[in-house]
Amino acid sequence: MIGYDSSDDAAVYKINDDVAIIQTLDFFPPMVEDPFTFGKIAAANALSDVYAMGGEVALALNIVAFPEKLDPGILGEILRGGAEKVREAGGVLAGGHSIHDDSVKYGLSVMGTVHPGRVLANNTPRVGDAMVLTKPLGVGIITTAYKVGEASLEAYELAVESMQSLNKYAARIMKQFKVHACTDITGFGLLGHLREMLRDDISAVINAGQVPYFPQAMDCAREFLITAGGQRNRNFVGKDVRFENVPMAMQEILLDPQTSGGLLIAVSPGDAGLMLEQMRSGGVQAGIIGYITERQDRGIVVGAD
Repeated sequence: MIGYDSSDDAAVYKINDDVAIIQTLDFFPPMVEDPFTFGKIAAANALSDVYAMGGEVALALNIVAFPEKLDPGILGEILRGGAEKVREAGGVLAGGHSIHDDSVKYGLSVMGTVHPGRVLANNTPRVGDAMVLTKPLGVGIITTAYKVGEASLEAYELAVESMQSLNKYAARIMKQFKVHACTDITGFGLLGHLREMLRDDISAVINAGQVPYFPQAMDCAREFLITAGGQRNRNFVGKDVRFENVPMAMQEILLDPQTSGGLLIAVSPGDAGLMLEQMRSGGVQAGIIGYITERQDRGIVVGAD
């Protein structure tokens, strides 16, 4: 049903009229020092693709690269963190595969299920849809700044808590409404993943003033504490985005690579307000950040208010 043609979050294969399989894979090196926390973040990031497709997690397999010279106890803590998140997702962790490597890498291959009629692709928004983002932006900026002593422990801990939080709870609420498309925000940043959602006949108008972000990410960006990944994302989306009086620091937040970021949801405008209310009541830090229009001169137009 869905392959690699549309840069979607996962593959979807129809088994019968009632069941389709979602298959995804994600792994990366540590972005935090604590191995248990790293395991949770890596697992939450991999599991997120299933939620972005409208599905439920069924089965996961570990993917591990680990140096022989390191303490095996470190690997045990990474795997313990991953297992905890798979259990929270309601799935089964059933083994995996490991290799020796020069550096640590960890993630999951994840299988989920969804009804074939309820699959959420990333490139099917409709004109008029509201765009809802379910996690604050800025974790890339904050974690990078923290490593060089330029972000506070409090800001870092908030970013870590966000990265290890499952999108399960936002997805559960999302399914109650008329959602036309969904993706999750990871390495390409908000604007990169939004670009992947847009066909040639539609555009997205984003209100930068409504985008949720971690306050210290803005402070860091103002001091030019930004990431190389953010600059790659700027080059990737540059010709498709028009900024209208948006400060450079806010632009950096919109381009910031996210690890285990939130869902970006295209929902019927009549449902957006109630969806947002229910998400915030459920502890999801969501915001309505814009809407879909007919095609303009650029795919994405970002305004300051």
